[in-house]
Amino acid sequence: MNKDVEKAKEHFGKIVTEQLERIEKMKSSGDWIDYNKLKPIVIGVVGGDGIGPYICEHAKNVLMFLLKDEIENGKVEFHVIEGLTIENRAKVNKAIPEDVLAEIKKCNVLLKGPTTTPKKGDPWPNIESANVAMRRELDLFANVRPVKVPEENIDWMFFRENTEGAYVLGSKGINVTDDLSIDFKVTTEQGSDRIIRLAFDYTKKNNINKVTVVTKANVVKATDGRFLNAAEKVAKDYPDVEWDDWFIDIMTAKLIDPARASQFKVVVMPNLYGDILTDEAAQIQGGVGTAGSANIGKQYSMFEAIHGSAPRMVKEGRAKYADPCSMIKSASMLMNHIGFPDKAKKLEMALDVCVQYEKKLTMTGRDNGATGEEFAKYIMDTITNPDLEKKWNSYQ
Repeated sequence: MNKDVEKAKEHFGKIVTEQLERIEKMKSSGDWIDYNKLKPIVIGVVGGDGIGPYICEHAKNVLMFLLKDEIENGKVEFHVIEGLTIENRAKVNKAIPEDVLAEIKKCNVLLKGPTTTPKKGDPWPNIESANVAMRRELDLFANVRPVKVPEENIDWMFFRENTEGAYVLGSKGINVTDDLSIDFKVTTEQGSDRIIRLAFDYTKKNNINKVTVVTKANVVKATDGRFLNAAEKVAKDYPDVEWDDWFIDIMTAKLIDPARASQFKVVVMPNLYGDILTDEAAQIQGGVGTAGSANIGKQYSMFEAIHGSAPRMVKEGRAKYADPCSMIKSASMLMNHIGFPDKAKKLEMALDVCVQYEKKLTMTGRDNGATGEEFAKYIMDTITNPDLEKKWNSYQ
């Protein structure tokens, strides 16, 4: 038993050392990138696995359609990156192959399709999630996910901490003995402060005036307690912003409470809770295929669908019917992030008209619905309508 204990203590010691070193890096991190000063802004396109290359291609085509002038004048450049597939990752036994990571780091922003994370029973080695590795390698500390349901007066913006919590150490748990397994969760003052501050800053700039902090600090007292304490400190710098806190269990219930749901505006929370809550929110909006996601850092940012790679659809020959709306929504967020808010707004309006109101084409994931290519063309045709804004306003 003593040998098992000593081995576990040594393993834990290494994790603590790594995290203390990470804190020092956060303390010395540089300023935010200024996209206005970049020429070109390099947009990397990473297809991923399963349906990823299909929906990513449709979103890329929409982006190139909207950014045609910027591409022609050299302001924007696209860089297609191959190789972030489960086959390649398994071959080198790495979450992100080194040559792929090198290509990714040549870009300023990424449009990324879903990737497969192996689980028990899969024919792949137990490698780390490519998303978790990407967030760590590029320090993409903020996962930002908007959800809107106009008919229910729901307009939510979720800020999920992206580089800490249970996920960042998810592959570093330890089987102490045949009877005992322990996983780890990490929360730092710096990591909590920057995600909470980003949420409060967004709230203030957009005149929303309400932040909700979600934890389980009544039970998970050290890590969640630190996150909640950080929120109390940040809130003092934003005296005009109202804020409250909820525990994750009751928060999942209140998102589907008609009397309460529309009262939430901006929500900020640790990693695991954010993953769960934003999937629930996306389902309320119409399904995970409708929601986009931004992963924001000071030097790099990545935009992706929130759903998985759906290998079953590929196996059944249905990949071309995969809904690209989540990726196209992410493309809109990407354009807004790099400095083209008017084009992003136009795409948002076209998505609303096509998906929620007009519905000339529907996505079913099968041959009784539109293909992803057909739906992307429908969106581009809608964008070119000179009366798009008038049409969109008529539905509001």
